[in-house]
Amino acid sequence: MERERFRSGRCIVCVIEAELTDLLRPNDPPDLRLKRLVTVLTSVDRPESIYTWLHSNGGVSADLLRRLGAREIALSHEAFDALPKTAAVEHLRAILTHNRMLPAQDDRQLAMFEQWLQERLHVLQVTPDIHSPIERFAKWHHLRRLKAEFSATKNMNYAVRSAKQEITEAGKFLSWLLATHGKTSASIGQVHIDEYLSEGPSTRKHIRNFVRFLSRERTTNSVDVPVRLAQTTPMPTQRQRMNHIKTLMEAVNLNESTRVAGLIFLLFGIPIGRLCMMTVDQVDVRPTGITILLGKNPAPVPEVLIPLFLAHLHARDSAGTVNTGSIWLFPGARAGRPKSPNTLLLQLRDGIGIDIQGVRNRTIRGLVEEIDPSSLAKMLGYSKQVMSKHGSAATVPWSSYAVGKNPRFAKEKPTQ
Repeated sequence: MERERFRSGRCIVCVIEAELTDLLRPNDPPDLRLKRLVTVLTSVDRPESIYTWLHSNGGVSADLLRRLGAREIALSHEAFDALPKTAAVEHLRAILTHNRMLPAQDDRQLAMFEQWLQERLHVLQVTPDIHSPIERFAKWHHLRRLKAEFSATKNMNYAVRSAKQEITEAGKFLSWLLATHGKTSASIGQVHIDEYLSEGPSTRKHIRNFVRFLSRERTTNSVDVPVRLAQTTPMPTQRQRMNHIKTLMEAVNLNESTRVAGLIFLLFGIPIGRLCMMTVDQVDVRPTGITILLGKNPAPVPEVLIPLFLAHLHARDSAGTVNTGSIWLFPGARAGRPKSPNTLLLQLRDGIGIDIQGVRNRTIRGLVEEIDPSSLAKMLGYSKQVMSKHGSAATVPWSSYAVGKNPRFAKEKPTQ
């Protein structure tokens, strides 16, 4: 198909190819990986996005490509690790990794956490009494756990952020303890913990895992940080939840990705982090309808929403740019990665006005009133105990459930 003329009588693909060849110099000397990068960037469904990328942010991306072409930046993760930690650098790294011009890494969040931890521990070396316990806590509690939990389809964003916060707060606590009382981690008393928690912000509660880690090491006295329970449980009405569903169904000004993700959240109460990590193969499209595999048993998509789901599947956002061949149901702007949970959260909370925690509580509360805990746990991928807690909060007597109360999820009885 002949493309529309873009500049100087040439189509946009020709313009981009000329610019990329000038920047990357793939034949001077010959480099098959750089040749492949030119091919990848000129073969996307929406070449306009590549042109915008090259010419936005003061030409930062173009300058990175120029440095690659001048062989100032080697095609290795070590070379990219040495560059400033900017979005442009990580975006280019993702393109190269997704298209196998750089070797695959473990989850990038995990790799960045290790780099952050190394820098953090380096800063703390001047205070050995703080550095030593923080290093043990960070490496033996958090880093070991993150590596054990890592999988290609698990969102590590929240886990990494939580680990960083706990390590940072633990360092603040030890600094306060040393400056205020001249004490180290080996001489913490319950009175110190109570004093620290009583006079500071609520973020200080995040020292709990650190204190318990020290107790398990037996390097400190028998102390603990009490769990702070939420005083209230946000709970919008069912009418408000249904109004959000209606808004997303009718919001043609929003992209289909946000609408479909929001509807899955409103229908099933799946955490935003899990939602963003959904893959295309979790959606089963058949002549009889669409189901989504969130747990062991598939969950049905209401018939009225099927056209919107199909439209999204046929033209997923970002899959037409550098994120081609993506396995993700909601591809992100960065190659090989899904949509950021923070991005989706902001789109739903600020763009639609959805109270994320409150709506999730309301959705699960409504589901436990319809479906027995065993079936619901298998459908949503939760444990039966978690669903039972929600049922208890809703004062639902599980023994009162009759098999087949909800025909959508009822099991067929065997014929005699």
